Amino acid sequence: MRIELPDLEAMERFGRAIAAKLQAGDVVALSGGLGAGKTTLARAVIAALGHQGEIPSPSFAIVELYEPPAVRLPLVHADFYRLSHPAEAEEIGLDDYRQGAALLAEWPEHAGGFAHEPGCLAIALEAVGSGRIAIVEAGADWLGRLPCP
Repeated sequence: MRIELPDLEAMERFGRAIAAKLQAGDVVALSGGLGAGKTTLARAVIAALGHQGEIPSPSFAIVELYEPPAVRLPLVHADFYRLSHPAEAEEIGLDDYRQGAALLAEWPEHAGGFAHEPGCLAIALEAVGSGRIAIVEAGADWLGRLPCP
């Protein structure tokens, strides 16, 4: 599925649509180059899940956790850009963080990828002019509940 996101409002709508369908155990894998909009979309999802206030980028911490009641469901927001090998995701305890939670993963390929998981919603973002294009591929668990902004 290909979704045009011409402006920030469209990106926020898409984030709300994802958040409305997100369940524990899901992975939203956000890929694309620097400045493609991965963190912007992740922030839109987190805000739509109920978080109020600042949403830091996990670029340096690698993992940020969000727990109810601040959000609708437990959520792990991870930015794997700084990992040099997929084994490092295991070393930081990613599997422990993920138990009972949804995962928003930026730079998923640096952690070995998640496309093989049935709960993975893979979103490749591309900058096109001042907007973005999202190319969405859904794992089997997402069929019947694909987010459409």
